[in-house]
Amino acid sequence: MKKTLLAVSVALAASALPTIASADDGLAFNVGAVSDYRYRGISQTRLKPAVQGGVDYTKGAFYLGAWASTIKWIKDASGDASVEVDLYGGYKGEITKDLTFDVGVLNYWYPSAVTTAWSGVYRNPNTTEVYGALSYGPVTAKYSHGATNLFGNPDSKNSYYVDVSATFDVGGFSVVPHVGYQKVKNTANASYTDYSLTVSKDFGGVVPSLAIVGTDADKNFYVPGAAANSSKFLGKTALVLGVKYNF
Repeated sequence: MKKTLLAVSVALAASALPTIASADDGLAFNVGAVSDYRYRGISQTRLKPAVQGGVDYTKGAFYLGAWASTIKWIKDASGDASVEVDLYGGYKGEITKDLTFDVGVLNYWYPSAVTTAWSGVYRNPNTTEVYGALSYGPVTAKYSHGATNLFGNPDSKNSYYVDVSATFDVGGFSVVPHVGYQKVKNTANASYTDYSLTVSKDFGGVVPSLAIVGTDADKNFYVPGAAANSSKFLGKTALVLGVKYNF
């Protein structure tokens, strides 16, 4: 994918940003699968399924975690990585009774991604973001800032993503509307808005979900790379099915 390229989960909404463990101290694990790995609205798997899983450690207000997913966009752009690994850590706290915050660092790692063909066009796709979020009641606003080039886009340091989401309990179902804006510095036609609406339900740790995900991204920019021999628009509006097991 042209990240030029942007591998840029809404918990299960796009099922990919790492889900932080529960408030209880200790380890928590999750495994799952989705019909399409969408991150910030853009498919990372050429509109095909992905297998995912992660581990979180919580100690008081501090947390650390790792999460991984199968991907296709690196190889579609002549790189050599089939997996994305996210490593993150942060601190969550309370400002007032109803207002909480979350700050941290997230690194997206693509093992062995860089090849000679990749380097002829892109930079190292490994990306680090720092983030901060405020939650009031069911609503969360978050800002993520690129401390490195963003997913291999040249000269894209200081790109950012800002989003707002909410979580509502509707008859025992979790309903999560979301809207975000991705700004990609110094890359024409790369910035865009994404949106999603996810419905999920926890059945004793097993969480199926259904999301509608879409973007207003450039239809000529967000397509698989030449190695994929495909012109599919990776940000098209579509339904995404997912299932996740937390344990």
